[in-house]
Amino acid sequence: MARHDALRDLQARLAERLQAVQSTTQRTAWLAVECERQGLLFPLATAGEIFAVPTLLPVPHTLPWFVGVANLRGGLHGVVDFAAFLGLRGPRPAGEPWREQARVLALNPALGSHAALIVDRLAGLRSPNQLQAEAAADGPRPAFAGGRWRDEAGRVWQEIDLAALAVHPQFLGIAQALPTVHA
Repeated sequence: MARHDALRDLQARLAERLQAVQSTTQRTAWLAVECERQGLLFPLATAGEIFAVPTLLPVPHTLPWFVGVANLRGGLHGVVDFAAFLGLRGPRPAGEPWREQARVLALNPALGSHAALIVDRLAGLRSPNQLQAEAAADGPRPAFAGGRWRDEAGRVWQEIDLAALAVHPQFLGIAQALPTVHA
């Protein structure tokens, strides 16, 4: 009888742990990054691997924020300077020491996009219990702009919906318009 009770207790404890894990994983958690001193949050579920800035091969006739392609773990990824894409600054000049803190974040392969974002620096992980929801900013916002959050220090963080970004027409439209030649 004692064995039966011990087995029942073990099953109850396992069920409680499974329930706790499921409720924890359903909570949103973010990777916090900075682009031009702006705090951005990427949902962990749609973020991929993080890399040091690799060798970037430029692609001609693309917009300045599309910095090129890179080999990330054997896969070819289009790399976007995210701060430049957002209009926070112009493209990075070549040869500057920005690479030391900058990182490349590949989008999760489940999104079906072979894209990666250069961010200025990583700022750790954030969970909902560390942040307070903010009111949405006035004015038009792109479809990939998620909620705004404020941390205990008063810093505002903008959530970026990477799934929406991966299909956003501006993000996909990397080609630079070529001048027309008149005969």
